[in-house]
Amino acid sequence: MSSTSPSPPPASYPDGAGTSVTKPPTLISARASERAAAQRSFASDPKYKKFTQQVEKCLNSFDNVHEWADCIAFLKQLLKTFQSYMQFKEIPRKLIVSKRLSQCLNPALPTGVHQRALDVYLHILSVLGPEGLLADLTIWSSGLFPFFEYAATSAKPTLLNLFDTHYLPLQTGLRPVMKSFILALLPGLEEETSEFFDKVLNLLDRLSGTVSPSFFFQNIWLVMLTTPTARGTSLNYLARRLPRLTADEDLSDIVGKDIGLMIRAFAAALEDENLLVRRGALDLLLQSMRVDSTAMNKAQAEDRVILMRAASGVVLRRDLSLNRRLYTWLLGSDEKSDHQIEFFKAHALDLVHSTLKNEMFSPSGEYSESRPFKIFISLLDKWEIGAALSQVLVYDTFKAIKNLVDNPSDGAQDVTMTASTLYEAVEPQILWKQLLRPIFAEIVGDGKAIEAIRMVQFILKTFAQDEEIQTIHLPIIFAAILDLIDLQIQGDVSRASSPLLRETLLLQEEMLRHIPHSSLMQRPDLTGPIEAKRTTQRPYIFACSFYGIDPIAIPPSISTSFAVPFISAFENLATFTRNCAQALIASSPDVVTLREVYSLSLSLLDRFAGRLGTSVTLTWDPNTWVQTILGGLEHESANFTTVDRTVSLLVALHQNTNLVPRPPINDRATMYKMVNKLLKYLRVDFAVYHVRAVNLIWLLEAATTHSYVESILAQTMTSPESRNVHEAYEAFGVLWRLTEDNLLPGFRFKVPMMIVLDTLKSDDPSLRRIGETWMRCSLKSYLRVLDPILFELLDPSVRRVPSTAKVHGRELQIFLYERPFDQRYTNHLFDLLLSIIRFGGQGFAKTARSTPIRRSHHAGLVQRIEDGAIPDPEASYLDALVEVIIRFIQSEPNQHWTPTMLPNNDIIQSTAVDLLQAIVARGDIDGVANGIEAIIVGKLYFCVHSQRLDLQNKLLHLLHSLISAATSRDEAGRQRQDGSGPSSSAGHDNDAEPSHRHYSVNSLLIHALVDAIAVPSNRPILQHWLDFVLMAVPQFQPALHAVVSPLNDCLCRQLILSLKDIHATSSHGQDFARDLSSSATDAEMIMLLNGLERMVLLSITQNSEFGAVEDDYASQDKAGTENSGLLGYVSGVFGSESAPQVSDEVLAARSPAYRSLDEAIRVLYSIWGTLLWDNPTTWSSKDESLSLVYNRTRIRCRRVMERLFHTQAIEVFESLVDCWSRLPDSSVAPDAAFELIDVLVSSAQNAVHMICESISARITGFSEKRKQSINPNLTDSVLFKFLEQYLRRLEGPIAIQVWGRFLQLIKDIVGSTRDFKAHNFAALSCLTVLAEKISQTTAMEDRRIRKELQDNFGKLLDSSVMFVGRSYDQGSWIRRSTKESLVTNGRSSPAPSQDVKSDEKQDASTLVPPDSAKPGASTELISQINEFVAFSVLPNLRKFLVDNDKILSACNNIVYYVVNPAMRGRSKPMDLDPPVLAIIQGMAKISSAIKAWKTPVTELLNDNRLFNCTANAAEPWKPIIKVLFDADKGAFPELLSKVATAPSANIFTNREYEMLLRSLNVRRLSFILFTGEKNHFLTQLPTIQEKLVDIFRNVTAPIVQCEVFLCIRVLLCRLSAHNMTSFWPVLLTELYRIFEQTMAALPSDGSEDLQLILAASKCLDLLLVLQTEEFQIHQWIFVTDTVDAIYRPDNWFPEAMMDQLAEIVGALPVGERANGVTTPNLLTTFADQRPLRRPMLNSTRQIESIRDLIPFFSNVSITSYESVYASGGNVDWEAVERGIMDDMFDGR
Repeated sequence: MSSTSPSPPPASYPDGAGTSVTKPPTLISARASERAAAQRSFASDPKYKKFTQQVEKCLNSFDNVHEWADCIAFLKQLLKTFQSYMQFKEIPRKLIVSKRLSQCLNPALPTGVHQRALDVYLHILSVLGPEGLLADLTIWSSGLFPFFEYAATSAKPTLLNLFDTHYLPLQTGLRPVMKSFILALLPGLEEETSEFFDKVLNLLDRLSGTVSPSFFFQNIWLVMLTTPTARGTSLNYLARRLPRLTADEDLSDIVGKDIGLMIRAFAAALEDENLLVRRGALDLLLQSMRVDSTAMNKAQAEDRVILMRAASGVVLRRDLSLNRRLYTWLLGSDEKSDHQIEFFKAHALDLVHSTLKNEMFSPSGEYSESRPFKIFISLLDKWEIGAALSQVLVYDTFKAIKNLVDNPSDGAQDVTMTASTLYEAVEPQILWKQLLRPIFAEIVGDGKAIEAIRMVQFILKTFAQDEEIQTIHLPIIFAAILDLIDLQIQGDVSRASSPLLRETLLLQEEMLRHIPHSSLMQRPDLTGPIEAKRTTQRPYIFACSFYGIDPIAIPPSISTSFAVPFISAFENLATFTRNCAQALIASSPDVVTLREVYSLSLSLLDRFAGRLGTSVTLTWDPNTWVQTILGGLEHESANFTTVDRTVSLLVALHQNTNLVPRPPINDRATMYKMVNKLLKYLRVDFAVYHVRAVNLIWLLEAATTHSYVESILAQTMTSPESRNVHEAYEAFGVLWRLTEDNLLPGFRFKVPMMIVLDTLKSDDPSLRRIGETWMRCSLKSYLRVLDPILFELLDPSVRRVPSTAKVHGRELQIFLYERPFDQRYTNHLFDLLLSIIRFGGQGFAKTARSTPIRRSHHAGLVQRIEDGAIPDPEASYLDALVEVIIRFIQSEPNQHWTPTMLPNNDIIQSTAVDLLQAIVARGDIDGVANGIEAIIVGKLYFCVHSQRLDLQNKLLHLLHSLISAATSRDEAGRQRQDGSGPSSSAGHDNDAEPSHRHYSVNSLLIHALVDAIAVPSNRPILQHWLDFVLMAVPQFQPALHAVVSPLNDCLCRQLILSLKDIHATSSHGQDFARDLSSSATDAEMIMLLNGLERMVLLSITQNSEFGAVEDDYASQDKAGTENSGLLGYVSGVFGSESAPQVSDEVLAARSPAYRSLDEAIRVLYSIWGTLLWDNPTTWSSKDESLSLVYNRTRIRCRRVMERLFHTQAIEVFESLVDCWSRLPDSSVAPDAAFELIDVLVSSAQNAVHMICESISARITGFSEKRKQSINPNLTDSVLFKFLEQYLRRLEGPIAIQVWGRFLQLIKDIVGSTRDFKAHNFAALSCLTVLAEKISQTTAMEDRRIRKELQDNFGKLLDSSVMFVGRSYDQGSWIRRSTKESLVTNGRSSPAPSQDVKSDEKQDASTLVPPDSAKPGASTELISQINEFVAFSVLPNLRKFLVDNDKILSACNNIVYYVVNPAMRGRSKPMDLDPPVLAIIQGMAKISSAIKAWKTPVTELLNDNRLFNCTANAAEPWKPIIKVLFDADKGAFPELLSKVATAPSANIFTNREYEMLLRSLNVRRLSFILFTGEKNHFLTQLPTIQEKLVDIFRNVTAPIVQCEVFLCIRVLLCRLSAHNMTSFWPVLLTELYRIFEQTMAALPSDGSEDLQLILAASKCLDLLLVLQTEEFQIHQWIFVTDTVDAIYRPDNWFPEAMMDQLAEIVGALPVGERANGVTTPNLLTTFADQRPLRRPMLNSTRQIESIRDLIPFFSNVSITSYESVYASGGNVDWEAVERGIMDDMFDGR
């Protein structure tokens, strides 16, 4: 044998190929033929025949062994027999003899038996001699090797002598069994004081002498790797025999070239749970594998990482002795700290760094994600390691933590806690140095990398910062970063638009939050040489000096002292913002990022300056800075966010008295630039910015001492240079509307207000329109407009004297003007007042009437009043106004001045009359009203469609006056006659006021009204039209009842369009892109809602008042419904006598009034459900406006709903439910409908009562009191669904309150009929939900509630279940899959819920028996019931029914009607519909229900077709079967008795069929064992073993034996390995026998023995995967388990059975069907963990030829070795169990 080995291969071989020395199979055949010849020569000897007979007789007596004494007798007899025939060197029946001797060495037997067995062994080995033993080494070693570990002290010397005498002389012949022999002897090294220690050590030394040292040591490594219990003893041996080496000596000469195997063995020992094993492994590392050793350097990088990962993990045990050894290994043996640090940096630092780093970024599935971080924390305790390691690892550590927190897994909580500990443990100086260096590098780099910046943001947000960091490190870093980015921008302005700077500024904002202000006012006191630099170095250079970072070259600084960080940081920021502003003006290519950077810098400067508490003097030029900033503000590339930040900052800095010098803004030029820019954002298309812009303008107004804002506003509105004056007016209108009264805008902005009012008499129609619209905006504060106007009208310079004038003989009291005055100005003021009054209406009148004029804030006005112009001291504004108007109307110029004053006086009086008419209720116009009206309507219609906005307003006023004049007296007369108000219909009489009915209206008006509201171009004057509609339409009733419905539809459409606009604006997230465009405002939405409310209410009241109109619609609808056949259907359901009544109800509900109500509810529901304001995570400039719109609109919507609900409760309620069922829209909040119900209905009781009433009306017929309230679109099934969802939301106590009303409904349903109806199931669903709530409260203790629940629940459940059973009897639903049932419908997808109009008989009052229902619908309902029973009923059955008898009764019904029919007659019994299977699973969880389901499941188990189904179908049955066998104690013994049934004595029995049945019984046993947990059937193990051994002994049929091997595989998975000890002799013997027979005579293609060989191979395959310690000592028999599997030595001859089989089968001629099984890699690899071992034959089901197993035979040794090498003992249990299930349920 060569002692050298070939060069080491890589760690694993993907293709499974090793270095193979192919031996001609003739050698194996020759050996076999020699044995056969020897056997024949003995067989022909008559004495040997007699010897054989004696041995067989003796062996047969073993069957009668019942206790240990019988064993001794058996062994005595056996020995005696052998001693009688000493002349033969061959043992007859040696395989059985070996098995019996192994069984007699069972550890459970007494020592006396063991001693006798060893005597027999000694005799046999003496007779055989070395050659005989070598030939049959496999047979005799299998019992001896495992025994030494358990042998008694008295038996051990015998065994050791046996090894010494008979085994060691074999020398090189022991090579194949080397690993097993070592495993057998190692237990003797457990205790040094043991009397056998030296003897065993000596034996091992001699054993190692039979082979090369490297081969011997490689077997020790394999033992350590695969056998945890042998690691301690292996280390004991190695500590004495592995040489102690210096760093320069090479270990590979001793242990072989494959260092990787040794390293994996050490790693396994270092990760062992036993502390002593770890300690021994560390001692060995120090002794022979130092970190600086040659062997360590020679090892592959991957192997070094494996060792370091295992070694570093030792610190987690927190054991001082372990840590001390690890530190010595990492730091060397020198005691001096500086030498240790040098050693660590030279030899270990890189390895520790790379190992921990790899584990942090690619965490293994074997450990928790926090492991490497915990190791790092522990290593920090040893400062010699921690300091150096922190320098290189800390940055990567926090990078990995950020990755793990950003992509959390199950262990995220642990990682976060560990990270916090680590953050506190690392020295801040080191940490921030390592963080700051990459930040500096990123800032001065190309601007693309921002990793370090984001990481520091993460650290600041995630971890708590201690005082040192807040007061020393963060201030230095904050100032340094600002300094550096300022330097960078000065060098290259284009860098300002990089995303890097955006992230840097966000970091600075975050940092500023953590820095106390005092730390910004002086640098920290430091010691050492850096103290001198504290005041002289600029921030960036100072930070580099402080942290020891090499700075970049920068220009020299001008300033002399940098002692105050605040000043340098402020100046840096100021310069930075100035440079950004210049870049913005210069139009950067990436303007969006630049804006964001600029805005962030402004915001940072604002926050920074805001923290200043003491006065500081800056060296900056604020004037230049302000001009540059304003230049950026004025430039077109500035957007609103930028403007907002700029203005806020300038005002804040201007008002900050601690800054010296401050930026000046108190001059007109500066203010003009800011105010002008803000006014542009008050345009209509910037609605989202209005609120903020107004606030900013008032901020500027408050910040200055002069009236600059008023002056600038006036200038923009009058300046001829202004390109668009209209926008200036609109802007001022927005400013006025959004300004609160307490700011007194009437005084502060009087000039621009007068300019706006002036537009009301402008020649420009657009300006006039804008002025009128502006008037609407001042709706809440008329007084601020009235004060200045009244002040002017009461001017004392207008002097008049009383007089009388004769007109056609009458004398009239008048006034005469004494002298001229400015009449045009007076008329102008009247014009303004006229507009104010016209638009103000009731609001104006109320304000003017209720406010005393002497309370005015305007001192001059009060003074003029008191001077006697108005005599009444309590006069209101309205009194004063009327007085002034009357005086002007009465005043005329005297004769002298008439020619010059009269024309203007006429104009004044005309306007004054208009004013008075507007104040008093409009005048009368008789007769000609209709003619004018027609023209006006036509003109209005023309204006709407030709986009002529400016004329419409005047025309509308005229039209309204005409209609009012024509109808007011009629209306008054009618009301006087009725005496009961307009809403009463009691006193109506058509004769009362004929003119009222004769009033006719132009038909074109309907179109004009609808179009005016709908056309988008008409939107600017929408308000006027809506006012007209709301005031005029009520006067059109009843003749124009038809107008209401179109208007209602139109308003609904407009609301939906506005809603879409608002949503579009909300969803836009680009704050720094172009400004958003949106015109929908809260005012507009509220107006539309007002209109909708009035129209719907009007429609409803008129509907009830004027029956005649309703009758027309009713008759039209009746005709339609009779044609559609509804009436006939309803009468067929409810009986003929109730038919007409039902029809009337449905028709009434279809009138236009109800249609309008329904449509309105839909729109209101959409608004309510979608306009719920939720504060966004990041604040945006548009949010203030949007939140205003959302909140105000939603509040108004709620009020409308409440008003409608108050009027028509049931109709609104049913419409809401209808909306809920029709709008499964993701944009509507899912709970919107229920929240709305909670708002509208006073209590849950009322809500449930209303739903129950609606359901009752549909189920039991319609009652008189439900006139006009049945919604024809709504079915009881929808109502039940709604009720179910509503009940789910209730809490326990409230559920108890609604129980009574709901129970009444349930009783009605249960009592109405005994047959099943569709609503029974719906009622059951609701009852289940409510019962769940109640069962969690104390109400269930009430006997009455409990009994009612049990009775009604039981009845509903029974009726539903019986319906399923009946359907099965009629239509055999269960035999058709869902797919088939869909095909019956002629559809390829499930039938949708049917359209209400096309199929109104689905009104869920469908009382048609289910038999006649469509097959598709019936099948769908049945599967719904089944699912409900499975997932809702059964889990709650115990809670609801409580009583075991009732539970059992319910379960019996379910089994009888659902489960039994479903399971009947299936070719694949386990392949059930999922709901039915879920029902059985549910019942299995109810202990008292086992009697119900036991029978069908037992029948299923006994079905011979059981294993026809697939593994996936069988998987869900495992827990069910487990419960059955746990509960029924007699079931398992009964099954075992079937397994052991003796063959029939009947000669006519079909033996083949009998064997098939027996094999099925064994497979059943396997399946039941497989359903249990680990060691679940341990108590039954002796009986199971007995039955299996019995089959091996008595049944030769391969089909049965195959099943036994499958059962053994199940036992290996389901029992702990040590419980199988007594079974090993039998199993090894059977495997040996089968493979030996195969080698002797290969089966022919298609032979039935092939499946038995495959079953045995699979069993061996599993044993090799599991690598149990008990099997490892035997596996050499079947596979080469030493390094020879890969490094084949010269002249190697295969000893293992699989290798021999590979040679024999491989030499066969290629047959026609040599297809070969594909042999997958034995390893399953997952990205985050070590590879897992799995069986090679997992996917092979059957073979046709022995050649199909060649890949297995050839590769099993090498693949098994590699899997041990790579996986470290991890088994892919999922693949193992899947393979067993697939073999069990082969689907054939």
